[in-house]
Amino acid sequence: MPAFKTLDDLNDIAGKRVLVRVDLNVPVADGKVTDATRIERVAPTILELSSKGAKVILLAHFGRPKGEPVADMSLSQIVPAVEEVLDHAVSFATDCIGAPAADAVAKLNDGDILLLENTRFHKGEEKNDPAFVEALAANGDIYVNDAFSAAHRAHASTEGLARHLPAYAGRTMQAELEALEKGLGQPVRPVVAIVGGAKVSSKIDLLMNLVKKVDALVIGGGMANTFLAARGAQVGKSLCEHDLAETAKQIMIEAATSGCAIVLPEDGVVAREFKAGAANEIVDINAIPTDAMVLDVGPKSVESIKAWISRAETLVWNGPLGAFEIEPFDTATVAAAKHAAECTKAGKLVSVAGGGDTVAALNHAGVSEDFSYVSTAGGAFLEWMEGKELPGVAILTAAK
Repeated sequence: MPAFKTLDDLNDIAGKRVLVRVDLNVPVADGKVTDATRIERVAPTILELSSKGAKVILLAHFGRPKGEPVADMSLSQIVPAVEEVLDHAVSFATDCIGAPAADAVAKLNDGDILLLENTRFHKGEEKNDPAFVEALAANGDIYVNDAFSAAHRAHASTEGLARHLPAYAGRTMQAELEALEKGLGQPVRPVVAIVGGAKVSSKIDLLMNLVKKVDALVIGGGMANTFLAARGAQVGKSLCEHDLAETAKQIMIEAATSGCAIVLPEDGVVAREFKAGAANEIVDINAIPTDAMVLDVGPKSVESIKAWISRAETLVWNGPLGAFEIEPFDTATVAAAKHAAECTKAGKLVSVAGGGDTVAALNHAGVSEDFSYVSTAGGAFLEWMEGKELPGVAILTAAK
């Protein structure tokens, strides 16, 4: 991975105005934050800068206001949660540029923390408009990007500012990039990837990239049915994209060419209805009843997946193996996740996971803290796995 500057390269920042791009796009209900995970992730960067006497100015987006102020998308409602996580007072400016921002910045003392209003209240943010970038840059001396989750967007606050100010990676960004480098950049082999979820159509680029980089690709979830059908299996009423059979075949051909083993379910847990506690049975993958649907991989498949994990030195995981949201169809995902966690804790495995459903599944299994790294970045994590360049990362590595 190309080198990038971190907070370790920042010296004598007392009194400096540091613009910090963070991800505060957290879930809110009735005006209160219901999950502060993303705030907790950026707290180390904010507090480190504050402790060194910097004037910390937070930039963030919230929701999709489409370039116009929207009252219920104001970051003002996030301030109490940020203060609670940081255990530090946080002031707020009613705009991220112009007089409201400039006045609020002028009032800051060394070590103070200020949150500016939603950057997406301006059309110039998503357009990466040079004039808007300059207006943002006017409030800072230094730029720190700690929002990997927004790094796949070339927006003013994620990419443009790094062209105007000395640019550095925050601690969360640094940790994410270092973890991802271990996952696919320069991994210790063998490398096993687990990819699940509902549809192949949403992960074609991902699968095509992975088969060129990993030693084995375990496919689960609804997308496994598409691959099984492409091989000639009858999948009953299971979720299956039959129109993508040729795409699945092409991915399998690419895998064979690259020496990547494709690991598909050998058995499955089938039911006639999609609901918690539905009557179910375990069947061979070639004996799926015509009136049933596969909702989880079966025990033989789980043992096979666990064996692949045991042989691996590096594991990359995106997507559940079954319908983990409802019991008992969470069994395979939980079992595989716990095995990966055990291997990681034993020092035998580097495990990197990410994606919304993946994070939820690992939390459900109670093992998120036991993986080497769990990314909350969503789209950015997926685009990284697809092998795409992330503008917010590329500009940091190019910054001098």
